[in-house]
Amino acid sequence: DVNKLEEDYLESREWENIEEETIDRGTELLNLLLYINECHDEEIKPGLEDFLKEFLLVEEDEFQDEFHIYEDLISNQQLAESSVEDICSNADLLDLSEEMEELFVPFMTFFLQPNTSEAIQQDLIKFSNNKSFDVAVYTLITTFNKNR
Repeated sequence: DVNKLEEDYLESREWENIEEETIDRGTELLNLLLYINECHDEEIKPGLEDFLKEFLLVEEDEFQDEFHIYEDLISNQQLAESSVEDICSNADLLDLSEEMEELFVPFMTFFLQPNTSEAIQQDLIKFSNNKSFDVAVYTLITTFNKNR
């Protein structure tokens, strides 16, 4: 509870442990949300190629860390123009990196359909191996896109 936090909580041993446990977690979802903000500012429709090349600059030499993180999206861009069934079945076959393992399906599904869609959510429920997570993240992203 926020009201119960002590003033020095952020310097406590408990907080240090939380930071230590979460330090290796990526910012992939945050990057996508920042990209969506930029799309709204620029009045453009979100697209996977634009996200990778213009926002993340994966083709630039100085951004090779991002290339590694997003390599699964880069090498499977065609899935963003297919179907939820194809995205889910390919996700099962691919050896996804740790960074993209959980986010691959909701990210690709967002680029397939960037607007909230009941039909897409039903397809995720039908075809995903991680139904609740994929539906939740897809819904979060599309709701953010809609309400931005």
